Amino acid sequence: MKKYYCTACDYVYDPEKGDPETGIAPGTPFEDIPEDWTCPICGLYKDAFLPVDDE
Repeated sequence: MKKYYCTACDYVYDPEKGDPETGIAPGTPFEDIPEDWTCPICGLYKDAFLPVDDE
């Protein structure tokens, strides 16, 4: 599963870890997160995230 980062604060959503503090269970792909989910650091919505380029 691909990781995504917030373009405002560089928070990285890792699907293997999820975001339990906001109710996103580990193993949840980014595409399956509700559209109203916001970055736990800066509060921007999902559309502010871009995929992390694997090197």
